[in-house]
Amino acid sequence: MTSPAPPRTQEDYKLKHTKPQLGERWPHGGVRGGGGWITSERAASTYDLVEQMYYLYVRVVKAKDLPLNPITGNCDPYVEVKLGNYKGKTRHFEKKTNPEWKQVFAFSKEKIQSSVLEVFVRDREMVGRDEYLGKVVFDMHEVPTRVPPDSPLAPQWYRLTDRRGETKVKGEVMLAVWMGTQADEAFPEAWHSDAASVHGEGVYNIRSKVYVSPKLWYLRVNVIEAQDAEPLDRSQVPQAFVKAQVGNQVLKSKLCPNRTTHPFWNEDLLFVAAEPFEEQLVLTVENKVSPAKDEVMGRLILPLTVFERRLDHRPIHSRWFNLEKFGFGALEADKRHELKFSSRIHLRVCLEGAYHVLDESTMYLSDQRPTARELWKHPIGILEVGILSAQGLLPMKTKDGRGTTDAYCVAKYGQKWVRTRTILESLSPKWNEQYTWEVYDACTVITMGVFDNCHLGGNEKSAGGGGAKPDSRIGKVRIRLSTLETDRIYTHSYPLLVLHSSGLKKMGELQLAVRFTSLSLANMIYLYMQPLLPKMHYLNPFTVNQLDSLRYQAMNIVAVRLGRAEPPLRKEVVEYMLDVDSHMWSMRRSKANFFRIVSLFSGVISMGRWLGEVRHWKNPATTVLVHVLFFILICYPELILPTIFLYMFLIGIWNYRFRPRHPSHMDPKLSWAEAVHPDELDEEFDTFPTSKPQDMVRMRYDRLRSVAGRIQTVVGDMATQAERFQALLSWRDTRATSLFIFFCLVAAVVLYITPFKIVALAAGIVWLRHPRFRSKLPSIPSNFFKRLPSRADSML
Repeated sequence: MTSPAPPRTQEDYKLKHTKPQLGERWPHGGVRGGGGWITSERAASTYDLVEQMYYLYVRVVKAKDLPLNPITGNCDPYVEVKLGNYKGKTRHFEKKTNPEWKQVFAFSKEKIQSSVLEVFVRDREMVGRDEYLGKVVFDMHEVPTRVPPDSPLAPQWYRLTDRRGETKVKGEVMLAVWMGTQADEAFPEAWHSDAASVHGEGVYNIRSKVYVSPKLWYLRVNVIEAQDAEPLDRSQVPQAFVKAQVGNQVLKSKLCPNRTTHPFWNEDLLFVAAEPFEEQLVLTVENKVSPAKDEVMGRLILPLTVFERRLDHRPIHSRWFNLEKFGFGALEADKRHELKFSSRIHLRVCLEGAYHVLDESTMYLSDQRPTARELWKHPIGILEVGILSAQGLLPMKTKDGRGTTDAYCVAKYGQKWVRTRTILESLSPKWNEQYTWEVYDACTVITMGVFDNCHLGGNEKSAGGGGAKPDSRIGKVRIRLSTLETDRIYTHSYPLLVLHSSGLKKMGELQLAVRFTSLSLANMIYLYMQPLLPKMHYLNPFTVNQLDSLRYQAMNIVAVRLGRAEPPLRKEVVEYMLDVDSHMWSMRRSKANFFRIVSLFSGVISMGRWLGEVRHWKNPATTVLVHVLFFILICYPELILPTIFLYMFLIGIWNYRFRPRHPSHMDPKLSWAEAVHPDELDEEFDTFPTSKPQDMVRMRYDRLRSVAGRIQTVVGDMATQAERFQALLSWRDTRATSLFIFFCLVAAVVLYITPFKIVALAAGIVWLRHPRFRSKLPSIPSNFFKRLPSRADSML
């Protein structure tokens, strides 16, 4: 029996600084000095944030004049590329002596164990062994090196030779062979020797891809009134309501308070729609016959493309629509024409383009732009991320009796999702892929997750036999851009932490290289004075319940659309990246948020303790100085505010030495994930509704979790606001702290030379000004404060 693993120390969960060999480095081409290295002198490289990986590329273009089989009189050719123990095969053509394959093979240089490359041309036989047609042999020492952005290497015709390589035989094959890196254009679509065991549909699931989220719109349906809403029983006066459906989203209006054939509602129903608009708006007017029975009185079906797109808060013109009488089918068309009056409904419908459709948690927003492209500003920076490698991954599945992991990484920022290639059967995969995003706001978060690929075309099935199991979560990393210094390359190893029902587990480490480049410092500073979200969110805001419902619908739409790509970005991956379950009740999160608030009061407690020491004359010199300062401020009250701002300026300068030197990361101690009680974990991983057998317990338990989830959110918001106050002088966001301490210095000088009475009078007049002179938009201090970082980024 093996002894239990020793408990992990706190060091295991900390960020680690790494020193990878980034950038392009190329060996000298000549024999003399062949062991040296030279660095590319290009100012900007598309692969300068990753370690260079070398590959031998073989491009098989086509063949001609291949001999026919003397028995069958046909030729079904294919090419086999062999390098040591690795073999790659092209598809075969039936009855074709001049085939065209246009296929590229890539062999990792690290695993090359042969000095020769052999390219075989064979004739596929239905029975027996495939016939040998000829081969071409290349000496590995003679293979040229291609340095991008050089043009691709031109393929050449090569005569086929016999098995011994001595005699030329009939037929030629067009090939190109060169040594390159992952920066080569042929790399993404090449057959890789690392994935030689993957066949069929699994080949498409291991390649790196870039995905784009669908363009989302809010659809606002303002249901005003209806006319001539007649029930089937004409003797009864209906109590009407409207049910609207867009795709899987169904909303109902309130019941009209009066029983009438001309009901009035004037109610907004909000939906999320994605381009291209495949769904239709299906609207029915229904009669509440009884608490358990609804009767349809009329129906309306409209495509979303007919509605106006609104880019501001101007009013939209309303329209009357004729309702299709329910119950008159195609066979009774004549009766439909006999109706003298048609039921009508009065609607005001528009697609809102001035909102940002929230599909992720507001704490980890990666994009804040409105839907309409016409309202977008210019980008203020460039984010470059090199996804280098992972270290020490835990085995996620069993293959051939041994534990293994087929890992890939997904990064999400804005509308762009990227997925690296899958590295098979490796607990220390090396991706070395680099991606770039445009940044429109520095107060945003990029999210990266690592997953185990369970869709490789093999027999990876779930225990219930219901198809392939979902891709397993290995861990997630979040980085807030405003905490990064511009033009600095951050190379760190991030712990991948996942909370299981058995407790917190470190699944490995993800090594990244991150650089945030500023295009316009003035625009970046200007954004700190602007609202976090587009103006329409403040001029015509949504309720909290509406936002929660719309966010859930938006996440579902994004997951469905990305799941329809080829290869699909699967639902479990999208939901994990978008924090779909972050609103669920958790005793652990509630305790963590509570202690976040408690820790913030430590400064106030320290100040009270210091005042107590002054009062009790623990340090006479300090007490005397406090007495002097107190008398000066009493005699000259106009010095109070300048002194406060000057002290905050000095504290900010003092704290600059202790500013964070690395990006934020998951903090298990802050999240209370290290010492969580097993019973609390059982509650956190319980299903919703609960799986407990007793009906009464289930009802009370779910009600408690629902209420406690809202309390948890409020407590977290309180902690976030308090941490933003702390961030004013902590240099976590260097630009924000610089702006604030500069403001403090200017305020100290202005308040020093301005009489206090004038300052108080001006402040009072501004505060008491008439509402006509106030804007509905948040003030500049409010906008600045909401953009300050909190420690929510470090929450699991």
